[in-house]
Amino acid sequence: MLRHAVESPQPGDAPPVHVVPIAYGDPVRLFRAFADDPMAALLHSAAQDGARGRYSYIAAEPFRVIVADADGVRVDGASVAGDPFTVLGAQLAACPAPEGLAPVPFAGGAVGFLGYELGRHVERLPPPKPGLPIPHMVMGLYDVVIAFDHAARAAVLISTGLPEIAANVRAARAKARVAHLLARLSKAPAEDTPPDITARADWTAELSRAEMEARIGRTVDYIHAGDIFQANITQRFLSRRPEGLSDYDLYRRLTALSPAPFSALLVCGPDLALMSASPERFLKVAPDGGVETRPIKGTRPRGGTTAEDTALAAALLASEKDRAENLMIVDLMRNDLGRVSRLGSVTVPALCALETFASVHHLVSEVRSVLAPGRGPVDLLRACFPGGSITGAPKVRAMEIIHELEPAPRGPYCGSVAWIGFDGAMDSSIVIRTLVRAGETLVAQAGGGIVADSDPAAEYEESLVKVAPLLKAAAGETP
Repeated sequence: MLRHAVESPQPGDAPPVHVVPIAYGDPVRLFRAFADDPMAALLHSAAQDGARGRYSYIAAEPFRVIVADADGVRVDGASVAGDPFTVLGAQLAACPAPEGLAPVPFAGGAVGFLGYELGRHVERLPPPKPGLPIPHMVMGLYDVVIAFDHAARAAVLISTGLPEIAANVRAARAKARVAHLLARLSKAPAEDTPPDITARADWTAELSRAEMEARIGRTVDYIHAGDIFQANITQRFLSRRPEGLSDYDLYRRLTALSPAPFSALLVCGPDLALMSASPERFLKVAPDGGVETRPIKGTRPRGGTTAEDTALAAALLASEKDRAENLMIVDLMRNDLGRVSRLGSVTVPALCALETFASVHHLVSEVRSVLAPGRGPVDLLRACFPGGSITGAPKVRAMEIIHELEPAPRGPYCGSVAWIGFDGAMDSSIVIRTLVRAGETLVAQAGGGIVADSDPAAEYEESLVKVAPLLKAAAGETP
């Protein structure tokens, strides 16, 4: 079994996947060599926050592509039977994990996004509303990964040789793929250039302030009626993509304004891209089955002075409303993890801890467990999808109310960007603080958890704080 280790292989270990050290550099600059590909992924620790921001990855030229939408699931364009989770699990299971040691946690596997609408394959929900033509899931299987260890300031190119199975053929393919990707990587620009800021988006809110506040008020009514304890209600902003503004430059603008440990640029075909600056981990799985989730609930803006910033952080920590909101989602995630975890293994090491990012303070909790025997990362995704922090509690009724009150499908937003290793490891984010390009339409979305004592005006203002870096990035503003 492939194992993550920073030490050298010990005598008697099977040879690891083909690993070639390369010069350490900025993964965003190096991704420029692949940014115009039909499919490519940059998983970028734009804010290097300890263990959550140690690694970045580039994945290019997938040997298999899985796409799910309202019409079903396709693998390399051919329709296949099964729901998206089943098909994804089967495709990963068909790729045996290499033996030996890998220098980083992710050494090849599936990379892509799982959209919010995949929840319909988990729970019985109302039929989707009409919306932009965005798939519910796009995942590529990648045999080659370029990995960056920011703590060690080291980088490697890793090739598994998949989808070949025979050892000699697989080894030959691994070496050939390394040579090919090294040649492509050599074409990346030698120096960073500032992103173009001349192209500027013109945003339009999908709902007026009065309409959004009315929907928040309706959610409070549902809570008082006993339907739910909490629901996450969001609003969208739409713009035509400015002529000449590339996904790559838009991503660089966004991460300059709002660096985050789970940033990502996903190219998912010519008509779809995600530019994400998410601060929130969804689900992490270690090769030994250890699970971690880190739900975010509770937000305050950063202050203009040190004193103001400290006061805002202290107010968030002292807020009974925000702590109650966070606790509700922790209980929900404990329940979701418990569906596929060993009995008694679910714990909460951190509850309502303060974490500070470029534009906001958040309350973040940590829930851990150990997967039950026979369970893997796709089982965990199915058990927990969509994340409790962006749905509500109870989850299914909250999702029904979200469907009623939000005018369009969420698409990738509030879903997950994930990598799933051939060895069964996984890490994933909640898709928040994310720009989506669907054709020539840009979408920015934000919201928050509504509870019994929520004030619609205050909740509306909080959503503007969250969406501000997205709107500014596409409007050409700089830090």
